[in-house]
Amino acid sequence: MASLVSFQNTGNSISFSSHLKSSITTKHSLALNKKIKLCFSQNPNKLNPLSIYAASNNTNSNSSTRTYRRQGVTTHRQTRKNRPNPRKFNTENRNENHPSPENPTFQSITVDLMKLCEEGKVKEALDYMGQGVLADYNVFGALLDACANTNSLELSKRVNDFLRRSKFAGDIELNNKLIFIYGKCASMRDARRVFDKMRERNMASWELMINGYAVNGKGDDGLLLFEEMRKGGFQPDNETFLAVLSACASVGAVEEGVMYFELMKNEYRIALGIEHYIGVIDVFGRAGHLNEAVEFIENMPIEPTMEIWQAIRGFARIHGDIDLEDHVEELLLGFDPSIRSENELRVPPRKKFSMINMIEEKNRVSEYRCMNHFKGDGNEKLKGLNGQMREAGYVPDTRYVLHDIDQKAKEQALQYHSERLAIAYGLISTPARTPLRIIKNLRICGDCHNAIKIMSKIVGRELIVRDNKRFHHFQGGKCSCGDYW
Repeated sequence: MASLVSFQNTGNSISFSSHLKSSITTKHSLALNKKIKLCFSQNPNKLNPLSIYAASNNTNSNSSTRTYRRQGVTTHRQTRKNRPNPRKFNTENRNENHPSPENPTFQSITVDLMKLCEEGKVKEALDYMGQGVLADYNVFGALLDACANTNSLELSKRVNDFLRRSKFAGDIELNNKLIFIYGKCASMRDARRVFDKMRERNMASWELMINGYAVNGKGDDGLLLFEEMRKGGFQPDNETFLAVLSACASVGAVEEGVMYFELMKNEYRIALGIEHYIGVIDVFGRAGHLNEAVEFIENMPIEPTMEIWQAIRGFARIHGDIDLEDHVEELLLGFDPSIRSENELRVPPRKKFSMINMIEEKNRVSEYRCMNHFKGDGNEKLKGLNGQMREAGYVPDTRYVLHDIDQKAKEQALQYHSERLAIAYGLISTPARTPLRIIKNLRICGDCHNAIKIMSKIVGRELIVRDNKRFHHFQGGKCSCGDYW
């Protein structure tokens, strides 16, 4: 449709001009009553100012014309008269730092964004960018690195917003960093959104997504993505198959793990490293198939290393296979005979780790320790949750309390583990129905794992807990780890 930019009185016609890019000149005439002729012009080189409708008075062509305007319609000229002039500056409500011809003392903001990033002041750097300070490629890279160190999802999203509006929006490396950060912050939905919008991807993009799904207990999605990658013509390498084996292990997909291991050897002819064998052992071990794991080790074309037997020993301990654990201990003595003397003579000092939990709330990260003095609204919220959990069938598992105290004291000690306190404060300080993200520095205990599953069903929210092993996504009374971690 021709855009109306000007009107011109041309006697018995009205001319319309448009800014069409076509160089073809076309005129269409439409005969109207009273010999009014309506003309459309698409000549981009002729911009005639037009303003009125003109009609003949049926006497002669030189007679005066009468102007007809549609009622209730404001003309282009009237609109321009009523429009405020942007060149006129209102100095009454203007501060001294606003740039204008009337303020010659104004100086533009000069900030070293890279220095702020190196100091960890990501929020301050983003605030300056919001005021118009431009960031170059290196600054965006430093911002994303800083966000990865702080595990701040909200700051990462702000960086993502600035990146999408910059000329580096399509850069593969920066987008890969975003995918890594979102996976680290347990937000695979955001990671997938970035991945899907990428016009170009490299192998690292696919591997980061598959690894992210594996770490977050969504290995099935990772395997589906791997098949999509294969159909797209990408050639997987040894790093890709490590991510695939990790995805299989995260969901206990034993058959798929073995299949992809054979696919890597026979179809893609990838040179196997010790890390690939450990990856297969991890698939067997996490699923509890310890006999199959031992048989796989015995049939390996290379000699098992100390790392392989240590992995088997760890799984034997987890699944309570004491005989296998003792057998592997004897095998490990062949690699390092000093292990026996160290175990017999050296008593390891007790580790005095302080259980620390961090939760991101209101664009800041709060820290909760197990020795915190429990008081305030968070404590009251936790008490209320404990009552609801008991009604829902929660029974404290006091096996995880190692102190020599009575049964009632053990149950009370379990109630005030720091991750529960962090969840209670998160529930009262964040909007309803939004996910909570908790970061632990120690492995989550079995009792807290059961308790948080019940909490997620009671409060109707996704509770994401990152311990020193993996992510746990609690939702609707279930955990993404399948009760194995």
